[in-house]
Amino acid sequence: MGPAASRILGIDPGSRVTGWGVVDARGSTVRYVASGCIRTQGEDIAVRLREIFAGVGDIVAQHQPAELAIERVFVHRNADSALKLGQARAAAICASFGRQLTVHEYAARAVKLAIVGQGGAEKPQVAHMVRALLQLTAPLVADEADALAVALCHAHTRPLGTRLAASARLRVVRR
Repeated sequence: MGPAASRILGIDPGSRVTGWGVVDARGSTVRYVASGCIRTQGEDIAVRLREIFAGVGDIVAQHQPAELAIERVFVHRNADSALKLGQARAAAICASFGRQLTVHEYAARAVKLAIVGQGGAEKPQVAHMVRALLQLTAPLVADEADALAVALCHAHTRPLGTRLAASARLRVVRR
């Protein structure tokens, strides 16, 4: 029996634009399903968070992923921006609770390393590699490409996690 298939929803959170991408992963094979962006309107952060929550909820209902991979918040210069990003991230995660998805977090640097081979890769390099890995011909919006990169990062990481978890269970059983 081969490795189990899993549908993964990748999220690149943002309070103005939240990218999303869905892939099907089985072993080392990853297939593109869908992707896009949730664009919020207005200045009221509560309204924007509600739009993110509703948008991700609709995506989860439509595509029925088993796992959620999301980019971890990175605080660089502006604490207010980091707070809004964290809130957008939380809205996206909470929208998945109805399906009880497993949630996996990845630092932006780890995603870039997994997709491009270097943690300091620029957005165009990430988008190019995502298109190549998923054999897509159409251009991708940067946030959409980043979300697919998070999903791909998880798809490539999950077989190792499964093997490590099985190994840990095996050690417990042997005692």
